[in-house]
Amino acid sequence: MSKGFASDNLISKKSKKKVISNEPQGRLIPWSPWPPANFQTRYPAFPFVLTILIIVIGQWYLSLLR
Repeated sequence: MSKGFASDNLISKKSKKKVISNEPQGRLIPWSPWPPANFQTRYPAFPFVLTILIIVIGQWYLSLLR
């Protein structure tokens, strides 16, 4: 045991720490480049907003047909 200097074992153990993220990695749909796996946690209101947008555009389109 050498005094005053860290041994190689201590240095290697400290440098091997990994940052573990709670966010899922990869893709939500495996074959698609979009959306990322953390899309649902980042934008929880997306399905609601998309539904409202589709309804508004649909009503606008139907009003043009009259």
